[in-house]
Amino acid sequence: MLQDFKQFIMRGNVVDLAVGVIIGGAFGGISKSLVDDILMPPLGLVLGKVDFTNLFVTIKDGTQAGPYATLELAKTAGAVTVRYGLFLNTVVVFLLTSFAIFMVVKAVNRMHAPPAPPPPPPAPPMRDCPKCVTSISAKATRCPSCTSDVEAVTA
Repeated sequence: MLQDFKQFIMRGNVVDLAVGVIIGGAFGGISKSLVDDILMPPLGLVLGKVDFTNLFVTIKDGTQAGPYATLELAKTAGAVTVRYGLFLNTVVVFLLTSFAIFMVVKAVNRMHAPPAPPPPPPAPPMRDCPKCVTSISAKATRCPSCTSDVEAVTA
């Protein structure tokens, strides 16, 4: 049983998956920082300093009657709210993260572009058989169609 477990763990796919999960977790922190610290501040500035987190609709007032200026005040009062701003913020973060990862993958793929395939070899020089006028290789000494002897052309 222990030997089977050792074989399972040491298979290449399991080790590759473990490395991928670890690197994915670390890259998640990098992409979150890229979106939160680099991309979202200019986006918020362009959109007129909009803070999506304070966009909500109150369904039922809490212990203190509304309207509430911020989501935090509504939560403190115990109001029931639909926090669509947090949802929008999550969607924007997802889209920006996806785009940032797409750009990183595109750059990495460009660095690891496969080499161009070699050009195809040139076609062998051809000539016509003097007896049957079939196209044959210039190096041929016998026509494959009429089996006539022909002289090879040397270059």
